[in-house]
Amino acid sequence: MTTLDFSALNDLSRDLALLSKAESDTVLRRSTQASAKVLRDETRRRAPVRTGKLRRNIRTANRRKGRDGTISAGVYVQGSNQSGTNSDTRMKKNDSRNAYYWRFLEKGTSKMAPRPFIDPAFEAKAEEAADAAFAVALKALDEVLMK
Repeated sequence: MTTLDFSALNDLSRDLALLSKAESDTVLRRSTQASAKVLRDETRRRAPVRTGKLRRNIRTANRRKGRDGTISAGVYVQGSNQSGTNSDTRMKKNDSRNAYYWRFLEKGTSKMAPRPFIDPAFEAKAEEAADAAFAVALKALDEVLMK
């Protein structure tokens, strides 16, 4: 999951303060989603492919707005539970949406060496994801302020 801190950008912070709450939430949601898409695409590119099931089940999601006003978006593998530590027990093993085995590939097992693809994708594209978020935020701000 990517966490962006907009406080360092005074101009952007001032522009967001001018907007209504709904408009600023829209701008922040669009920007965090843009950064998550960059990370999702890189994670899909690095994911091991045998059947393609794992690659198809790498998704992005907007999280609910926190009490402190933060908005976040993240990349996840469909088929894991909310905490990401186990399989989603509501899905059958053969379900095309259940790529429960991603953690075995990412972290390895006692008899299998790890083949990480999520962590390296984040390391490689973190800067580009932040740039994408800022670019989309500025564009969305311009659109909202032009109304």
